[in-house]
Amino acid sequence: MGTRITGLGHFAPARLVLNGEIEARLGLEPGWIESRVGIRARHYAAPEEALTDIALPAARMALEEAGKPDIGFLLLATSTPDHLLPPSAPLLAHRLGLRCGAADLAGACAGFIDALVLADGMVRAQGRSVLVVAANILSRRIDPSDPSTSALFADAAGAVVLSPAPGAASGVMAADLVSDGSGYDLITIPGGGSRLPFGPGLAAGDLYMQMPDGRGVFSKAVDTMVASSETVLAKAGVSARDVTHWIPHQANLRITAAVERRLGLDPARGLSSLRDFGNSSAATIPFTLSYAGRPRGLAAGDICLMSAVGAGLSGGAVLFGW
Repeated sequence: MGTRITGLGHFAPARLVLNGEIEARLGLEPGWIESRVGIRARHYAAPEEALTDIALPAARMALEEAGKPDIGFLLLATSTPDHLLPPSAPLLAHRLGLRCGAADLAGACAGFIDALVLADGMVRAQGRSVLVVAANILSRRIDPSDPSTSALFADAAGAVVLSPAPGAASGVMAADLVSDGSGYDLITIPGGGSRLPFGPGLAAGDLYMQMPDGRGVFSKAVDTMVASSETVLAKAGVSARDVTHWIPHQANLRITAAVERRLGLDPARGLSSLRDFGNSSAATIPFTLSYAGRPRGLAAGDICLMSAVGAGLSGGAVLFGW
């Protein structure tokens, strides 16, 4: 039993936020953000929009393209659910009219990589399609006075339908999922969990994303993405030259360029949405597959390399045969 991506979907909220708005607020020189991270614009959800509101249209797009198949499970990769409890995946399934299992997956920026590998195993085991959605509303977790997070993070959703492909060699060719808890504090939202619960002692800043060591994040991200990518290429017995499409997590342009150089990947084969949509954490890879992969023309026989690193630190790489 092979697997095949039969549907892709993406969605970004209507509000467009250009760099100039952020640079003016923070007193930064025009062009400061794009020169450092490669982002020109990003989208923010409206005040009345919750996570499932932006996940819904991306999921519907993927289901329509897949021909509305029998869905056996829905995986929702997100760090910004509608509520801390209950999970958002059952609500999303209900809004889609699906009667299936559904679960949230909190893997930060690596969430889609984790979900895709899990989905591939589910499809092979059950012979039913799995809907994978990754979505985040990070604009509500940004400290408006902090350039390191204000410059990067955005809101978006991406989705894929993974379906059975009997007798085909397509699907996950190799995967390498890793974690390094020694970097647990490199990217955090300190407040709201059991370690620092809601209460009178919780400072407003504890509910915002914090990334005090940008250089440490950069180094860990590059090293992990390179090592995991090398592992999956070796497992599958292919070289960087065989990769048809390279879809990294859209963290920032410098990380992508550093990984490309070290792996010897052809930049022309990279798919990107970073410049116009920023970093929406787990959503960036499926969003980019749908938004940028469609014009490129994903076709049977293509080999896609996807890799990501996020808070935790968790990360990895997947080699996927189209």
